[in-house]
Amino acid sequence: LALDELIANQISMLLIKSKISKVNTYKKPDVNKYILEKLYDVLPFSLTDNQNVVVKEILSDLHSNQTMIRMLQGDVGSGKTIVALISMLSAISDGSQSVLLVPTEILAIQHFNTINELLKPLDIEVCLLLGETKSGYSKKDRLTAIENISNGTIKIIIGTHALISKKVNYKNLSLAIIDEQHRFGVKQRVEITEKGINVNLLVMTATPIPRSLDLTAYGDMNISTITEKPKGRKPIKTYVLSQSKIGEV
Repeated sequence: LALDELIANQISMLLIKSKISKVNTYKKPDVNKYILEKLYDVLPFSLTDNQNVVVKEILSDLHSNQTMIRMLQGDVGSGKTIVALISMLSAISDGSQSVLLVPTEILAIQHFNTINELLKPLDIEVCLLLGETKSGYSKKDRLTAIENISNGTIKIIIGTHALISKKVNYKNLSLAIIDEQHRFGVKQRVEITEKGINVNLLVMTATPIPRSLDLTAYGDMNISTITEKPKGRKPIKTYVLSQSKIGEV
């Protein structure tokens, strides 16, 4: 029974991989090939050696003739967001679109503010797409965002599950990044890649995953790991507070 279960699991992983992974014969035009150089020029910090290795692995996938299915793992504060941004910029250099899918509105807003600030000097507009329930995020904002995504005006989109809504259509989606991927099911992973043709997939997690679990649960992915922290980072502090302090939080 255990062997049967294991084989069934591996077959399901291969089915997912074959559904997502496709041979990509599309040759990327260099519409904006200097986009990454411009980003590196304005970054207020340098990448670590480890980040550079991971970036190289991802960019190699993005420019290969096979669609990417890769997991990026690294502790909180190890610098996954900047690696995601570099990946997104590389993907949109041919005029296509990239999305960053996150599980909560708070995280979506946080990523939007960070990435928006970094891209201001490059004059690249970033779009935030949240669900209909978000207060302070009007129906007009949402409809404008959906329209700009559909006509291709916006190349970088950050948002929650709203990104895989049936109402949202992309002009030319080439890269989907899922943050805190353990909060999403395999179904959402497939759904986001079906929003375009030959969509590359990068999932990110701060949960350390042993090699044995890699092979069993994530057998459909290649894995990159950030092992070193950027210099000068403030230490991560974790607090436990009682329910009575929820207002303070």
